[in-house]
Amino acid sequence: MKTGLHDEFLAMKSLDGPALVPELSVRDASVSTTFYTELLGFHIVYERQDEGFVYLSMGKASLMLEEVNGHWETGELVPPFGRGMNLQIMVDSIEPIFRRLKKEGVPLFREPFVSEYAAGAEWFRQREFLVQDPDGYLLRFAQSI
Repeated sequence: MKTGLHDEFLAMKSLDGPALVPELSVRDASVSTTFYTELLGFHIVYERQDEGFVYLSMGKASLMLEEVNGHWETGELVPPFGRGMNLQIMVDSIEPIFRRLKKEGVPLFREPFVSEYAAGAEWFRQREFLVQDPDGYLLRFAQSI
């Protein structure tokens, strides 16, 4: 475990941590970890390099990555992985992430746009964009406006 993240790790193990943490099967944990940390801004909470596993977090969002190993596959994994879903990740501002991706030439699935959503009688707005990770998982970064 990296220095300074001990309290975060303990919170994740307790009831105070996220109740749902997706674990994504990836083809190459090193490539995916670099994408998530250097381009998207996640940081490593802990990892098991010998197993191709890493636990990541950014703000209130947590995510696990694990190299395909035959333990979790319910069928053939054919890229793009994660078809039929997207992971919404709320951030204070999408701009820093958007700029890093553009600078590195990473294609976006959808350029930034504004959405309005009803929640009962209330409406809320968010600015968002979508990008696929190296395995094709669709990530939707959003900020409230």
